Amino acid sequence: MRITGTGRIPHPCFGFEVTNKEKEALSYTVTFTLLSGSGAALETTKQTVPSVKPGETTQRIVDMRELLPSTQDSARVRITKVRSVPAGEAPSTGGPCPSSGVRVYADEDGDAAMGLRVLALHLENCGTQPYRLNGYPQLQVLDERHQVLSGVETVRGSEVAQSTGADGSPQPMTLQQGERAYAVLVWRNTVGGGDAVNAPYARVRAQSGAAPVTVIPELDLGTTGKLGVGPWKKDDTRAPGAGGASGSRAPDRPSAPTAPVQQ
Repeated sequence: MRITGTGRIPHPCFGFEVTNKEKEALSYTVTFTLLSGSGAALETTKQTVPSVKPGETTQRIVDMRELLPSTQDSARVRITKVRSVPAGEAPSTGGPCPSSGVRVYADEDGDAAMGLRVLALHLENCGTQPYRLNGYPQLQVLDERHQVLSGVETVRGSEVAQSTGADGSPQPMTLQQGERAYAVLVWRNTVGGGDAVNAPYARVRAQSGAAPVTVIPELDLGTTGKLGVGPWKKDDTRAPGAGGASGSRAPDRPSAPTAPVQQ
């Protein structure tokens, strides 16, 4: 991974390239920080490079016009984070419907308050057949090498905190084409004795036997060793074929509580 250069013609931009040195196709998410001449951070941007084959190098150019302040016509660029997931397990928010018939993805950033983290998983039925859900998403917490982390326990969301959207009991539901569901992840980054756990990835299955999707929630679990998982809930913010809200509203991103929560 490297930046290949910056330019101002015909507009501010920078180039970068990704080389896949692994043995399987990977999709990359790269975070860049734009810096002023004095080194102050101006803005960050994430760029996704899908399906880079083993041994392949892919180049991209990023337009900086919408990222820079109006008084700035150039910037230095630094790579601040690189994440990768197997191309066949990459989350999907648009484009062709996966062969599974559903899209699964996570919020890019969770909400945080008092050391509590809250982040939503989303599922959309983009296929032609009804999709039935009843229960919790199944998760494996993965380290930077995509290996399952031992010592991390997934528990019901209410065991970590109340009133985060991760509580409640599973309810059977059938999603028609275009309908969506969400499930909330909740954890604490409390640090006590021992080593803190930071896990970039989580491999998600919507239910037993479903195709895996690897998301990048950047789990900073502290020394708690617990990740709370809420049940799938119907998201009625958008009815099939409609652009507006319909029925009871479920937030795109649940909010972390601002008052003390129960342990």
